[in-house]
Amino acid sequence: QVQLVESGGGLVQAGGSLRLSCATSGSRFGFNGMAWYRQIPGKERDLVATITYGGGTHYADAVKGRFTISRDNIKKTMWLQMDSLRPDDTAVYVCNAADWSGTTYWGQGTQVTVSS
Repeated sequence: QVQLVESGGGLVQAGGSLRLSCATSGSRFGFNGMAWYRQIPGKERDLVATITYGGGTHYADAVKGRFTISRDNIKKTMWLQMDSLRPDDTAVYVCNAADWSGTTYWGQGTQVTVSS
């Protein structure tokens, strides 16, 4: 059974940094595309950043230049380095991964709170 587990969330002051991790297990062949999303209660889940197996990246305009997505295909782990955090970055950050058949998986999420 494939599992995605996020960690690294917490409370930080505006201007600070956090590094989120997404550890995966149960996948024999790893993942094709991986991504981070974020969600505020009562709102739709928004795409934050994506990364391909080969390392190609894409960022939402709101985080471009402040966040960096990365992955290790051997360890089957993904990270999100978040710098210059702002109060409007406050959300639950959720890990997403698609295997080579196109099946997608979601983590439970980790809370990030940025105080002003």
